[in-house]
Parts: sequence; structure tokens; C-alpha cells
Amino acid sequence: MINSSTSVPSPDLRIVDINSVLPHEKSDIQRSKPLIKRIDAAEYFTNPPVVAEIEDNKFVLMDGANRHNSLKYLKFPHILVQVADYKTEFIELGVWQHIVADWDSSHFIQQLERIDGIEVQAGWDSHAVAQILLREGPVYGIHAKIDNIIERNFTLRQVVETYHNNATLYRTPLTDPTHIWSLYPNGIALVMFPTYEPQNIIDAATNQAFLPPGVSRHIIHGRALKLNFPMEKLRADLPLEEKNQHLQQWMRKKLATRSVRYYAESTYQFDE
Repeated sequence: MINSSTSVPSPDLRIVDINSVLPHEKSDIQRSKPLIKRIDAAEYFTNPPVVAEIEDNKFVLMDGANRHNSLKYLKFPHILVQVADYKTEFIELGVWQHIVADWDSSHFIQQLERIDGIEVQAGWDSHAVAQILLREGPVYGIHAKIDNIIERNFTLRQVVETYHNNATLYRTPLTDPTHIWSLYPNGIALVMFPTYEPQNIIDAATNQAFLPPGVSRHIIHGRALKLNFPMEKLRADLPLEEKNQHLQQWMRKKLATRSVRYYAESTYQFDE
């Protein structure tokens, strides 16, 4: 557990080949479409995706799937990332819960029951692939025959696609239904997922056994935000080594002008 007295390292920022970054989850089309437009028109790159370095100069994408997907769509050859280490105490891995909104709960359950290989059972079951709590109160467990991570994540993608294609999806770290329903009056169900280990994320990326969008939740202590790195430097037709030299020069200038500030406390941002 990180506390205010813990020495958090400065962020390891690098520009890498965009194809060397391996996502572990599908991108969220509801988020990617407007993001593509914003990035294409942006003068600066603000919040770098966070990655974990693995063998063969490859990186597993912890957070930032939609930014990564948007840059790939726009044909960027390189991407600016923050490299973090799963083996340190500065990375916490959890899950987001999904709030399903703007739909009918009976249609939701009916659509789930139509998925081949999935059984929807009434009642709470900790062994279920996912749990669903309806606003009206009933709880359901999603069950399927699963032998490996590929089958498990495929099942989860089917479940999430059911409401992702028909409803509005909100992510939340909250688990108290009373609080959730008061914040999301249009919410009809809360979908809860099992916990993961770092190796689950790495396996999902290297096997292309993608999780649904917005399930894994990485808390990165010492995260770099609001960089405002010039987008033209990423777009430039320059070798990767030269781009990283520009990045290091930019970093040194930021530090020299005292433009970098570390906040130890937890925060909420209202400009996303």
C-alpha cells in the first residue's frame, strides 16, 4: 500500500513503435469515435498510455486502449507512453464495475440467455464469470464452461457486447448499489467482474484473448498527466531514436523550468 511518505519514482516516458504495444482489451467504440476526432485536431498529446515492458521489445498496454487505437487509426508510426513495472508496489490492479443504462432490464436478461454456451442463473455465485445486479433487486450469475483464459475472455466479451451494442455503458469503482443508483438514475443494471492478476493481463495481450473494454483497472502511482507534448513531434517522419532525443530534451526543459509537479493525494478530474 502506497502512502504519502513513499518515494514515488519519476515517470519513465518513451516514444515507441506503435505496433510494439499490445492491448489486453478491446477498445470502446463509444469512447474512440470522438477521441479520434480530438486527437486528429490536437496540437498537443496530453495523457500518455501506460505500458509494462515484456520480452522482445514488446509492451503490454495497461491503460489507454482508446488512445492507442485512435493513434493507430490515424496511422501514427509511434506513440508516447509511460513505462511502468508490474513487479513494483506502484501498480495496483483491480476491476471496473459496469453500469448498464438507457435500456430495459428484461430485454437485457433475455439477450444474455440467447448467447450460446452461457447460462444465466438466479442468485449470487462467487464462481460465476460475472454477476449482474438489476436495479429492481434480482441478482444473476453468468456461467459457462471455461478451460482457459481465451475461453474466459471470449465469454466476457459476449456478455459485454450484449449491452454495449444496445445500451449506454458507464464504468465505476463503486460497489454500493444505493450510491450507484442515485448517481445514475438511468442505470438499469450493475455488472460485476472477478479480480485479475498481472499475468492474466499479460496473457490476454500476448494471446490476443482480449478482455472487454473497461474491465481491468490499473492504478499507477506517479502517473504522468497533462504533458502537452507537441503532436508534431509524434507525427514527424523521423527515426525513433531521434524522436526520443527530442523527448529527453523536452523533459529536461520541463524540469529546468519547474513545470513538473507531483501530487501525492488522490484526486478527481472533471475535465475528461
